[in-house]
Formats: sequence, C-alpha cells, structure tokens
Amino acid sequence: MPNQTRGFRVTEENGVARVTLARPDVSRPMIADLRQYFADLYYRKEIRVVVIDAEGRAFCAGLDLKEQAATPISPRVGGALDEQRAGRDIMVNMRRCPQPIISIVQGSASGGGFAIALASDIRLLTPDARLNAAFIRLGISGCDVGVSYFLPRMVGSSAAAEYLLTGRFMSAERARELGLTNKVASLEELQVEADSLIADMMRATPLALRLTKEAIGLAIDAQSLEAVVALEDRNQILCIQDADFPEGVAAFLEKREPKYTGE
Repeated sequence: MPNQTRGFRVTEENGVARVTLARPDVSRPMIADLRQYFADLYYRKEIRVVVIDAEGRAFCAGLDLKEQAATPISPRVGGALDEQRAGRDIMVNMRRCPQPIISIVQGSASGGGFAIALASDIRLLTPDARLNAAFIRLGISGCDVGVSYFLPRMVGSSAAAEYLLTGRFMSAERARELGLTNKVASLEELQVEADSLIADMMRATPLALRLTKEAIGLAIDAQSLEAVVALEDRNQILCIQDADFPEGVAAFLEKREPKYTGE
C-alpha cells in the first residue's frame, strides 16, 4: 500500500520509489516530511531509483503562501534561518541521496517546485510545463533553495540570469532548447519513458548506479581533469571488487536481465 504523508504519497516496489506530490503547493509539514524522506534514502540500499511526479494540473507551485500569510516566519534571525534551511535541505538531500531521481513535470513548477525539478537527475516535461524562479516576484532574491547553483550549471550564466532576475516562466520548448529537459511529450509518453529509463538503470549493479550519480555531481565542481579521472579510477576499482560485478558481466554476455544481490 502507498505510504500517505502530509502532502505527498510514496509507493515503493521492486527497488523503485515513486513520490507523488498530492497538493499544488508546499506546506511546512510537507517540507519537513520531504526533507526527512530524502535524508533517509541515503541509507536505504533497497531503493535504487526514485521518480517524482504529481497529481492534478501542476507539478508544484512552491510554498503555500496562504499558510505563510496566516503564520509568518519568525522575525528572529535564528527562527527565519531555521525555516530557510528546512526548505533548502530538501534539495541538498536529493543531491546527497545515492539514488538517481527522475522528475515528471506537468503544468507549473514554480519556486520550490522549480528547485525540486532542478535537483533531480533527469527531467521529463509535458508540453504545458512552465518553470520559474518565482521568489523574486515575492519580494525576495531570485536565488533560493539551490536554484542559483543548479540553473547556471545547466543552461549557462546568461540564460540563468534571464530567469533568475525576472521570474519569467520558462516554457517546455525553451527548456528543451537549453538542454534542461530530456524529453517533452504527453504525460502518458513520459511515464513510458520513465519506465524505460528505470529498466536501463536497473541493469547496472546497485553499487555502480550509486557511484555514477555521485561522480556526476562531483565532476561538475571538480577543479581539474586529474581530479575527475582519479575519482573515476577509484569508482571502477570499487565496482570490480563488488559481489555483483560478475553477475553484471554474465548477464550482459548472455543477453539476459541481471539478478543482483545488492549486498
């Protein structure tokens, strides 16, 4: 049975966790639960891939502004900083967890919803998807919860500045032009594509999949080619000593699905 949490559902089956956002905006309890769920994934080797999608017409419109107006952030610096960190830690934990994350974005992905999409490893967009850094339209900086880290690295500084300084919406087609999305198609087609990506990822050994996500993230900020290839060398030696390595080779040569222990 799905695990019902405050604002999203989690279904876990055959090594895949499906996180379905069940409301268009994010409440404080939902922030706490999402942050904790992705933090816990760091230690859960049985979960190998994560898919994030949503109910309804929107992926995620960001913070619940009505809740915010009714119970404003504490005027104390310490209290405000705690709330700020609570939201940003969702994205930090998404990047830290070893499972690849696929987001299927439909409709609006604004503010924190934009950040969740950017913190994912792969983004699949419906034609009506619209993404924006809404923060700057709400009287705060357009750089928030990791967006100013992810966006320039993905689309370049000039394109990132256009969206961070204005809060303009980025269309699905523009996102494809900028290389921000892997595919733009109907929701049904994207679900098929997500399943196909999952199947391919599952053919990697559990350790190889985790180390590949880690290496991609570290390589983006590496100071030199030498630093990156040293990391790659370390990962390959770890993988060939893993108990699942012989099964991966055998399955490839025998043209069959692998059966990993994940131990």
